[in-house]
Amino acid sequence: MATHQRDYAFLESTVSICPHCLRRLDGKIIRRKNAIYVTRVCPEHGLQEGIMEENADYWQKRMLYTKPGTAVATQTERSKGCPFDCGLCPEHEQHTCIGLIEVTQACNLRCPVCYAAAGFGEPLPLETIKKMLAFYQESEDGQAEILQISGGEPTTHPDIIAIIEACREAKIPYVMLNTNGIRVAESEDFVKKLAQFHGGFEIYLQFDGFDESTYSHLRGRSMLDTKLKAIANLTKYNIPITLVATVERGINDKELGKMVEFALKQPLVRGINFQPVAFFGRLNGVDTSNRITLTGILDGIEKQTNGMLKVSDFIPLPCDVDRVAVTYLYRENEQFVPLMRQIDVKNYLPAIRNTFKFNPEEFVKDLAKSATGPADEKCCDYLGIMKQFKRMIPASYFLKSETEKHEYISANTFRVSVTSFVDAYNFDMKSMKKECVHIITPELKKMPFSSYNMIHRPNVAHTPAVPTA
Repeated sequence: MATHQRDYAFLESTVSICPHCLRRLDGKIIRRKNAIYVTRVCPEHGLQEGIMEENADYWQKRMLYTKPGTAVATQTERSKGCPFDCGLCPEHEQHTCIGLIEVTQACNLRCPVCYAAAGFGEPLPLETIKKMLAFYQESEDGQAEILQISGGEPTTHPDIIAIIEACREAKIPYVMLNTNGIRVAESEDFVKKLAQFHGGFEIYLQFDGFDESTYSHLRGRSMLDTKLKAIANLTKYNIPITLVATVERGINDKELGKMVEFALKQPLVRGINFQPVAFFGRLNGVDTSNRITLTGILDGIEKQTNGMLKVSDFIPLPCDVDRVAVTYLYRENEQFVPLMRQIDVKNYLPAIRNTFKFNPEEFVKDLAKSATGPADEKCCDYLGIMKQFKRMIPASYFLKSETEKHEYISANTFRVSVTSFVDAYNFDMKSMKKECVHIITPELKKMPFSSYNMIHRPNVAHTPAVPTA
């Protein structure tokens, strides 16, 4: 009997959705050569296949870093099934690492890749935002960690300074102001006002590269001078910055290394986050089969930095191993060195909290509490990592005040991360249930960023992009 060998290896079953009609479908995850794909068959639209990762080895090893999620309060009952019950429903597996409040849908740009299709809309009233902040804290049992103030363009909100003040009043420990940088570049007086929020505050600045054609494609206009002026103004007033780049294949994926090197040279830039373009919102008419993925970005960083950063320096974030990779660098003799080359992180997973934050003192305390095995093994394990930490962090660190500790870590560590969101083309139920970046809505619900933009965002036609086959 004739046999025909398939061109892929079946790895696991999943639940996915049709990228055309958003119908829930049984799917499977496969490996073809060195890439990972999700496939499913829609009774109306036939076989659908989407690439999930370009580096199959990284994807298959990611589960070495997973750990139990953090339980969280829910606001929605199970009914239609994930991802249609968002709010959060009891099927969600992870708490909110980053809460995101869109304070306005108005924007001073019309970015072709905008996931929110932002442009017009009334700003949320300050009192509504205060209720949302209180809800965020309550839903996290008073332990909310990071809040991103977003939009639209949040700096267009007439009460933006009062909103940041309200975050302080709500005892949100870390606040990020997401911005395209236009107002920051054009108004030094505005930057002076932002400078009052010293400690636990940073600017999350959209920064897509150095070629004006990139900005014309992604943002609809030239923007490089605006970005550089924004960085200069923030640096002048000692305001920490994280750069965030939307990455599209063939547009700015050749500038990954240049962006990392640029960021490391800026005295107030504390990190850079890369986000593969996601296919929802305003984006349409694109070739989804040629998308760049999280591991495509990691491979690009290694090649373009000549090994200064390697794929092996990144770990899957334990609370969301499918969609977030991160590495931390620390300053050693005026050079930044990847922390992961000094510590085998998977050996210390119990000591890693389900959070984007890194606090050395908390890590060491948690390590002591979470060590397992016979007493002698615990002691050796603990002392081993303590020796590694003492090489990186001076003993004087632990004698500093909380403010001084924060400033030391801020100035002497650097974060490089990649965040890949779920859309209708790469949808895998498991990664959807663990997504830990959550939109906080005025109706006092929390929704995973991806499902909100894919399905639940109000006043947006939820028709996925059509592949240009």
